[in-house]
Amino acid sequence: MYILGISAFYHDSAACLVRDGEIIAAAQEERFTRQKHDASFPLNAVRYCLKEAGITINDVSYVAFYEKPFLKFERLLLTYLAYAPRGLSSFLKAMPVWLKEKIFIKDLIRQELKFDKEILFPEHHESHAASAFFPSPFQEAAIITLDGVGEWTSTSFGIGRGNKIELTSEIQFPHSLGLLYSAFTYYTGFRVNSGEYKLMGLAPYGQPKYADLIKKELIDIKPDGSFRLNLDYFNYPVGLTMTNERFHRLFGGPPRTPETTITQRYKDIARSIQDVTEEIMVKTAWHVHKTTKQDHLCLAGGVALNCVGNGRILKEVPFKNIWIQPAAGDAGGALGAALLVWHQYLNNPRSADNVHDTQKASLLGPFPDKDIQGLADAKGWLYEHIADSALSGRIAGLIGEGKVIGLCQGRMEFGPRALGARSIIADARCEKMQSVMNLKIKFRESFRPFAPSVLEERSSEYFDLPVKSPYMLLVGKAKSSSLPAVTHVDSSARVQTVSEKDNPLFYSIIKAFEAQTKCPVIINTSFNIRGEPIVATAADAYRCFMCTNMDYLLIGNYLFEREKQPHQEDYKKEDISTILD
Repeated sequence: MYILGISAFYHDSAACLVRDGEIIAAAQEERFTRQKHDASFPLNAVRYCLKEAGITINDVSYVAFYEKPFLKFERLLLTYLAYAPRGLSSFLKAMPVWLKEKIFIKDLIRQELKFDKEILFPEHHESHAASAFFPSPFQEAAIITLDGVGEWTSTSFGIGRGNKIELTSEIQFPHSLGLLYSAFTYYTGFRVNSGEYKLMGLAPYGQPKYADLIKKELIDIKPDGSFRLNLDYFNYPVGLTMTNERFHRLFGGPPRTPETTITQRYKDIARSIQDVTEEIMVKTAWHVHKTTKQDHLCLAGGVALNCVGNGRILKEVPFKNIWIQPAAGDAGGALGAALLVWHQYLNNPRSADNVHDTQKASLLGPFPDKDIQGLADAKGWLYEHIADSALSGRIAGLIGEGKVIGLCQGRMEFGPRALGARSIIADARCEKMQSVMNLKIKFRESFRPFAPSVLEERSSEYFDLPVKSPYMLLVGKAKSSSLPAVTHVDSSARVQTVSEKDNPLFYSIIKAFEAQTKCPVIINTSFNIRGEPIVATAADAYRCFMCTNMDYLLIGNYLFEREKQPHQEDYKKEDISTILD
């Protein structure tokens, strides 16, 4: 039985196909349209999923949409009524879109997919919870979901057992940890729903000078992690911005204009809201541990991408292990909705061994083009073909020479993190490499950290992280000063542990680098430039490669050296002075 899961119309639209409970394919729509965080109906992602399985829509038994549109519309309408006449302009802007398409999702799905069977609508946080628990290694676990808002819920927790999940407690809109964090994302000059990770990266450069002020004026945090916001300071319930003039006066000025200098005040504000967020995450996890008495924890929702908070939960709360959905945001809701139908709605059994997850290393997207040589010859790209036996050693040698290399290998990652399939890699030992890659390759802010990818069996020697971290969603302290390019200003690192079983080629490259240098760690960042999604196809990869100062590109067994490529004038180099957001 095939079940198709869909998420759409807020941000990060995606599709996922499940066959008899097994995840067959999953991808975000942005990777196909090249529009970052594309929220449109994921028709391209659906087509990919069906093609990967070798089926048509007629072979699909159920379609599951990741939330209940009518319930979400109810929240929108009742909120506007509660605040009337404030927010009239926002109301007039939102209503036509809702009345035209968003509220009639069932009809839209039938029309777009030519699907005439049953369509199911779990609640938003049920989809998040299902995406966290069902692919996890655990037979039984506590579940926490934290995000901006679904229909009404912004935070929930419960328990997953076998093939069932039950959410027992929740916090509702407008009280939301995700929206609080997004308000500060907006205030510090980054884009809401895409710049939150920049705020997290900026935080270590500041001091928590405003943390007490935030807790005094903006949010009342209870010992169990529950909270209430002081809505007098926020505009998001009905406005077109996140914060208001009262908020701006409280923090001594207007929001930072994007792309202007980031002063110490904004760094301190970033650190302050990060500390408050971590406090809530830790207190919530403690309460859930005491209440559920579970050994394991599963996390999903956009706030679960806050890997610093995740690291603190792991370190400070006595769960034996935690598992975080790699596509923790709305994209993962498509996966959760599909699995929820298979396990909970249809009551199909689920097995778990408490060790191995069923996420397939999150390598669930499409392969690059099958005929790389044919494509390269047709386009006039110059390449060197490298035999399998020499591939890892050659790439490791180039890394050791200080070269920056783009990898487009195997199935694309599902979720926001590059895990070795669509990655840019380099030498973590090189002190200058962080700024070189930020400014010359990624064309982004110089303060942004890069992640280390380390051989799984060597991780504990280099990072204070007691568990595996295959999805780059946990932060640990670096134990060595020999890795300056992947160590943040506070000595932290967002670690990816790489296993031979999950990603054999990426593992073999790092293993060869270790053999040559005695260092089992390299830099790994997503294969894209700022403002664009991660590359999907060989053509995407080649274009990104040629528009940057990357040295080499590896697609399959074909190695491209940038300096030898023809028609370089056809590829406009990104202007660092006009960085896109």
